[in-house]
Amino acid sequence: MDKISKTVNVIGEAVARYVNEMGRMLLLLIDIIRWSFYPPFRVDLLYQQMERVGVKSALVVVLTGIFTGMVLALQSFHATRKFGAETLVGVTVALSMTRELGPVLTSFMVTGRAGSAMAAEIGSMRITEQIDALFAMAINPIKYLIVPRVLASIIVVPILTAIADFVGIVGGYFMGVTILKINAGAFVANMEKYVELNDIYHGIIKSAVFGLILSVVGCYKGYTATGGAEGVGKATTESVVLAAIVILMANYLLTAAMF
Repeated sequence: MDKISKTVNVIGEAVARYVNEMGRMLLLLIDIIRWSFYPPFRVDLLYQQMERVGVKSALVVVLTGIFTGMVLALQSFHATRKFGAETLVGVTVALSMTRELGPVLTSFMVTGRAGSAMAAEIGSMRITEQIDALFAMAINPIKYLIVPRVLASIIVVPILTAIADFVGIVGGYFMGVTILKINAGAFVANMEKYVELNDIYHGIIKSAVFGLILSVVGCYKGYTATGGAEGVGKATTESVVLAAIVILMANYLLTAAMF
């Protein structure tokens, strides 16, 4: 019984910590929304973060999209060939990229590259008391540090997702038509027939939500970092893991609601 009670206590404490952290993260999100409408509006900071989150993540997103589309085409070709439906490879690639893989993989790449950087930057500022210095100068750190990063992520991640969708379909077309010798006309015609604009719109909406999640998680972990350099490293790691888990959970909920 002692072992059972200890196990229950450990699980209960873990759940309580998780719920408590989610609550504090939600309160931070409320503050972010509130401060987003308060002047002054630092457009220069927004542009700076859009460049950091978007432009610097573009290459890795493009590479991820291309090879994902090529792998999808290769795998779906071998599956559909058993039923003589090779011309449906294009549909499979397009729907997979626009509905699921484009938004999810893009958000994962941005989380690993930009979300972790947010946690590290803000965590370093917290450890070195630069955030306290902002308070001393009557500058709200949420308004100055976090709001531009969150808004930039919401704007840029859907754009990166659209790029990933496009290059993924191009990669699938290259693999299917050039390498696997699928009829190009049938490849494209089936995509036009079965892929609807709602498939693309829903994927873009999902990516905006994922951008919000990864930025809020990264900023929260950095903002609450403690314990010196080791604490910053821990916060950075936790931000990537937690953001990925929450993105996957949100992806299921959004998919169930939209499709």
